[in-house]
Amino acid sequence: MSMTLRWGILGAAKFALHHMGPAIHAAKGAELVALATASPDKAAEFATFAPGLQRHDSYDALLADPGIDAVYIPLPNHLHLEWSLRAIAAGKHVLTEKPMTMAAAEFDQLIAARDASRRLVAEAYMIVHHPQWQKARDLIADGAIGRIEHVDTAFCYDNRAEPSNIRNRAETGGGGIRDIGVYTYGSVRFAAQAEPVALEARIRRENGVDTFAQVAGEMEGPDGSFTYSAITSMRLFPRQEVVFQGTRGLIRLTAPFNAGLFGEAQLELHRGGGQSELFRYSGVNQYVLQVEAFGRAVLQGTAYGCPLEFSKGTQAMIDRVFEAERAI
Repeated sequence: MSMTLRWGILGAAKFALHHMGPAIHAAKGAELVALATASPDKAAEFATFAPGLQRHDSYDALLADPGIDAVYIPLPNHLHLEWSLRAIAAGKHVLTEKPMTMAAAEFDQLIAARDASRRLVAEAYMIVHHPQWQKARDLIADGAIGRIEHVDTAFCYDNRAEPSNIRNRAETGGGGIRDIGVYTYGSVRFAAQAEPVALEARIRRENGVDTFAQVAGEMEGPDGSFTYSAITSMRLFPRQEVVFQGTRGLIRLTAPFNAGLFGEAQLELHRGGGQSELFRYSGVNQYVLQVEAFGRAVLQGTAYGCPLEFSKGTQAMIDRVFEAERAI
């Protein structure tokens, strides 16, 4: 078996151009070989960091290429499920941007297709591959802060000046909850190994998409229940932070989601008696780590850190938030 995974990308999305495309090119055991776009100019931008990149005029043409092992899908949200299933049917391993579906029940189709094809199929949930989140999970499991009593999460940015952005359009599955709630909700599920038991949501909408959401409730982890709060917004000054507060200390992540872009990834551990430790993760590229973990899972059979079953659980939490919606 080749020890290099040959990748193709469906669509010339800006995120693929600036982040995931370069990550695939830079990752060990990966090679970016093809892009599906009708625009030669857009393909030329990718070729600046991936010389020799082949351009396919259509998504179907790329999926039919036998020289491609894995496909990365950064299309608008409402197209994720359809093209993931098509890529699986074409015999490709699949990494699709979040949210991978628009409802938790739709994950069952992906899981069934994955199992039948024996291909790796996953949501591109990069934070679980970052060492700061693995450290947070390990510290919590080891009882470093005692029993969790409360968790605060926040992820905000302001894109009001971009009305045509797919995040601001209901028809493309936009909205802050689907775009960044996947982080404020899923990160707690990952690190605290917890699931929601009760949620309330206050949501502000513009043109059919949520631009602000405040979620409060209770989650259940291995050591019992704790209170939980989350804020997501596409209309506030940029902010990212997660705090796990326990009976004997707290953990704070200061750049939890866009590590290295929003700021340096730092994990603060505070405990009684004024004890504190600071863990810094300068220069870590979580997108590269994600691609490398995907490649190891395919080529070496190692366990992948974000299986579809986990992603389905986060989507189920997103579904519950929408069901609990109380408009502001």
